[in-house]
Amino acid sequence: MTYVIAQPCVDLKDRACVEECPVDCIYEGSRSLYIHPDECVDCGACEPVCPVEAIYYEDDVPAQWADYTTDNAAFFDDLGSPGGAAKLGAISKDAPLVASLPPQETGH
Repeated sequence: MTYVIAQPCVDLKDRACVEECPVDCIYEGSRSLYIHPDECVDCGACEPVCPVEAIYYEDDVPAQWADYTTDNAAFFDDLGSPGGAAKLGAISKDAPLVASLPPQETGH
């Protein structure tokens, strides 16, 4: 099990979750952040600091965002398990679902 970042993060990427993550498993794509399903230790530190409530425990992802669970994992298909986001920095790609979305209103 892991945590998943859903649609409210797309085009926002607040990064408060990145600062809270004790294992550096939240990676930055072009338009969204992604939690590595194999590196996440399920501590939950990221969830309460997300200002747009985009982070959910895998079993608790709302039905309208259920596809983000597989999309989040797909982001890592060609990256494997790098062992930490900080050493990679921002990655100039997104998972298929996120990449296909029109620009999102962020209110910022």
